[in-house]
Amino acid sequence: MNVTQHTHPSADRAAQLHAALEPLMDEVLSDLTDLVAIPSIAWPAFDPAHVRASAEAVAGLASRAGFEDVEILTAATPSGETGAPAVVARRDGPEGAPTVVLYAHHDVQPTGDPELWDTPPFEATERGDRLFGRGAADDKAGILVHLTALRLLGDDLGVGVVLFVEGEEEAGSPSFGNFLRDHREKLAGDVIVVADSGNWAVGTPALTTSLRGMASLEFTVTTLDHAVHSGMYGGAVPDAALAMTRLLASLHDDDGAVAVDGLRGDETADVDYAEEVLRRDSGVLDGVDLIGRGSLASRIWTQPSITVIGLDLPDVDVSSNTLQHSVRAKLSIRVSPGQTPAEALAAVRAHLLRSAPFGARVEFGAEEGGSPWRADLSDPVVQTAMGALTAGFGTDAVQIGLGGSIPFIADLLEEFPSASILVTGVEDPDARAHSANESLHVPDFRSAIVAEALLLEALAGE
Repeated sequence: MNVTQHTHPSADRAAQLHAALEPLMDEVLSDLTDLVAIPSIAWPAFDPAHVRASAEAVAGLASRAGFEDVEILTAATPSGETGAPAVVARRDGPEGAPTVVLYAHHDVQPTGDPELWDTPPFEATERGDRLFGRGAADDKAGILVHLTALRLLGDDLGVGVVLFVEGEEEAGSPSFGNFLRDHREKLAGDVIVVADSGNWAVGTPALTTSLRGMASLEFTVTTLDHAVHSGMYGGAVPDAALAMTRLLASLHDDDGAVAVDGLRGDETADVDYAEEVLRRDSGVLDGVDLIGRGSLASRIWTQPSITVIGLDLPDVDVSSNTLQHSVRAKLSIRVSPGQTPAEALAAVRAHLLRSAPFGARVEFGAEEGGSPWRADLSDPVVQTAMGALTAGFGTDAVQIGLGGSIPFIADLLEEFPSASILVTGVEDPDARAHSANESLHVPDFRSAIVAEALLLEALAGE
């Protein structure tokens, strides 16, 4: 596909599409409200019937948007179980036109403590410019961006389109690799638009051009063959809790930067966070220092991080005067672009074995990983997307990294190595995806729809 001759979308064309979108917005928000009402949590502890209902609702919306070939498909997970249902719809373009794959996901995160929500999580609620509800931003809005952009273009669409709406992204996409292989012919395309990221700020669009990878590791530290009385043996016998906390502390230096030999990163970042913005967006308390070194953007986009996300110790309310014989922990490791999860895990394992205090035994348990990604900035499709975002929002788009991971990007590139990957989204720093009071900024939602319509037109060479 040759996109080098494509011109950037004009402000006049963007204004035309904004005007055409306005009378559709009530219906679009109603459709989004209906999707938010379905508690489509794909985790094993939740009712899979809701995920099926969500897939059926998305399939209905796809049919209304003009797709004639709409299917709800599944694939097996590596353990042989049936994965969550995904929606695949295809619409052929003119002879010789490129095919664009539009990805989003219809499953959502659990809500957590309902007392932390100001509005019912599965009742979309408008307050000012924001629509609150679980999935309102991540990622049911992404589905409506795709479908509404197609509605705006109607019969004038100059590209082939595949709509691919996954149903288990928040659960780790366990069947994703098999799904791509099983349904490869249905999913093949020249450009893949992944609508599952965010923008730099309200009103400022962004194209995500790098993603940290993810690895997790469980390990156990043991010092005794059984628990013993802390009064009788404390002060001479090293317990596993002491050994574990000393070992965990060794993962970072005094600045809070990762101190594991072999974990690599760099300080590349096209834009940077103001410290007050990062503090506000993350909720860092007054008087609490930030950690790490280098630019703030590089610390969360292109440098590694290690977080202790689980620690098996007795709860304070049920604790006793006992030296712990064995303690288990789980680490979340964010892997910088340019390093593989396997390399990162090997470096962390070696560090833990080397740094265990008092001769404590370290044994390793379950682990997993997802690869980082960096866009090919020489790909003309990237500049085409930047132009579409700039015109759609009326503000210069920026290129950003994402500290979180989208591990299935690696699966997409493995199956479709020649495809251009564009990572877009509708979230902003206050969207609070995965947290209580998740919300969508509706004006940016409008702009994202127009920007995607402009992108599709540009890819068609119009």
